[in-house]
Amino acid sequence: MSALPGQHAEAAQAVQAWLAHLAQERRASPRTLEAYGAAGRRYVAFLEKHRGGGLTIADLAGVETAELRAWLAYLRQGDRPLSPRSMSQALSAVRGFHRFLDRRLGVANAAVTLVRGPRVKPGAPRPISEDQAFGLIAEPGLNADLDPWEASRDAAVFTLLYGCGLRISEALSLRRGDAPLGETLRITGKGGKTRLVPVLPAVSAAIEAYLADLPFVLAADEPLFRARRGGPLSPRHVQASLQILRGRLGLPDSATPHALRHSFATHLLGAGADLRSIQDLLGHASLSTTQRYTEVDAQRLLAAYAKAHPHA
Repeated sequence: MSALPGQHAEAAQAVQAWLAHLAQERRASPRTLEAYGAAGRRYVAFLEKHRGGGLTIADLAGVETAELRAWLAYLRQGDRPLSPRSMSQALSAVRGFHRFLDRRLGVANAAVTLVRGPRVKPGAPRPISEDQAFGLIAEPGLNADLDPWEASRDAAVFTLLYGCGLRISEALSLRRGDAPLGETLRITGKGGKTRLVPVLPAVSAAIEAYLADLPFVLAADEPLFRARRGGPLSPRHVQASLQILRGRLGLPDSATPHALRHSFATHLLGAGADLRSIQDLLGHASLSTTQRYTEVDAQRLLAAYAKAHPHA
């Protein structure tokens, strides 16, 4: 990591040093870096405008609770209003920024810990049914707009998301050398945390079918999933493909690639898997995150009761 800026350097330099720390030492994902970078830059820009001048790193030690509350009010009512959830995420990012300033540059600020963000009730995951998941996996082969190898690729990606409970970024991080898959798959998730997930025969078969159709020769260290012209497949393509498919199948907008991961967890829970095992499979740092799936399963049971019980 490059030398850290001095306390009299511009605050914007501190944001860049913080992002470099997240990327190089914390191994934050590109999506996290983009979100945290936007929050940090917007925070510094607001303070400079609020104070009417440039801001040094040393000045960040004197940011008061009133200024932090004014910044939150700006996020809620400014030129680009944020939802309570996005405001909470921005505040979390700024707290992390100040922790970095304290630990690495000796610029402490206790005020940031005294300000509370908006209350955000965590929404329950919105999974799809087993039949809908199977339909999404089978549907790419019926898309005349795709070459056969592209249909095999999309089916393999969807099967990984549903069969192993992967995030899009995790599925697309696989390399050619990872396939053919073994009985387990080592995945590096958020925060560089590594976990082992079992590989079902259907997942292995989907990957092998894709490799049999793939028209490109790949080196072992190259990304496994490729776009039409041979470059690495992007998360945006996966999202767009599933958007087209859910329109054909008449599925709701909540049927996203991440919904396949939610469905993986919910269907395991419904089949009797315990929460701790599901937590390990998903790579959740906290069991409370995994416990959201119990609410989904309870909702499904209540819906079945209301539909079937003669007195409902």
